[in-house]
Amino acid sequence: MNNFQQYRHISAPGWSLGWTWAKKEVIWSMMGGQTTEQGDCSKFKGNIPHCCKKDPTVVDLLPGTPYNQQIANCCKGGVLSSWAQDPTNAVAAFQVSVGRAGTTNKTVRVPKNFTLKAPGPGYTCGPAKIVKPTRFIQPDKRRVTQALMTWNVTCTYSQFLAQKTPTCCVSLSSFYNDTVVPCPTCACGCQGNSSQSGNCIDPDSPHLASVVSNTDKNSITPLVRCTNHMCPIRVHWHVKLNYKEYWRVKVTITNFNYRMNYSDWNLVVQHPNFDNLTQIFSFNYGALTPYGSINDTAMLWGIKFYNDLLMQAGPLGNAQSELLFRKEKATFTFDKGWAFPRRLYFNGDNCVMPPPDAYPWLPNTGSKQQVSLLALIMTSLVTLVFYSYA
Repeated sequence: MNNFQQYRHISAPGWSLGWTWAKKEVIWSMMGGQTTEQGDCSKFKGNIPHCCKKDPTVVDLLPGTPYNQQIANCCKGGVLSSWAQDPTNAVAAFQVSVGRAGTTNKTVRVPKNFTLKAPGPGYTCGPAKIVKPTRFIQPDKRRVTQALMTWNVTCTYSQFLAQKTPTCCVSLSSFYNDTVVPCPTCACGCQGNSSQSGNCIDPDSPHLASVVSNTDKNSITPLVRCTNHMCPIRVHWHVKLNYKEYWRVKVTITNFNYRMNYSDWNLVVQHPNFDNLTQIFSFNYGALTPYGSINDTAMLWGIKFYNDLLMQAGPLGNAQSELLFRKEKATFTFDKGWAFPRRLYFNGDNCVMPPPDAYPWLPNTGSKQQVSLLALIMTSLVTLVFYSYA
């Protein structure tokens, strides 16, 4: 299983892969994975199969599994990294010994109805397509063997299938304007509308600790702090400083979800000045070029063992960094919201941006010039009057 998505990973509790057998196949044994149910194997005497279900569901084994049950790229608890973050850990594998399937490529039938949950809904899998048989190079690299039969299944992700509402929003601020533009109201749901947003918790509640500890930690439904936006994740973009040849931005990611720690999180930001990013502090950076030579999209993620784990809602539930950009004289401006990102994604999900007319605006320099000119004229008139009376 290869996760070719550049910036969407599969987090705990991990993936589960299912399918429907074409005939009366059974799974005798497995390496590197296991089925969630054995099914009815009462027809077998003595040697009992690992799974007799018509529609088995396979999950990954946990880290620390005995070596005699492992194969390469297994046993990660179902967690897969995104391809851009860590391609070596974006691969999973398990081995299945199948019975009643046939012994030639004429008698073996391709399974159907593949499903992938990672860990919830969102993925849609196409039919299995028979491809050229996989070739295996032996350890001595002097012999190549070939599989009896190989098929590929492609699964695609849809954020709309995964959840009915967005999962993150964006707030904005700048040094040149006192206005802090918050996340749009009801960006991810509204308070009191449980069908849209689920439950929320008042952070000032005296029973906060007991409520959080009694929640189902295995549930993937967010349990968020009560806010106007009701989003599990908020990304704040602050235009911090302006230098002669550079400008600086501070990015803060805040977790409002009491039910989840986000491990191996990532943030994708689109801004035209990323082609001149000079330095980034306390985040990893990778350039994404979805439009060929145009380098305006960056992927940011946490440093291992430092801030790669975004803790649940609370005092430690945030991660922040600063970005230093070199100005491009032909394009740089603070006017009309140019300094703010065009689009952001957290863990591959599109974040809700404020409307453009709400962005922090530059002070009206024209009015300041008019005031200064008026002050100069009034000063001149006062001086003339003084001298005339003198």
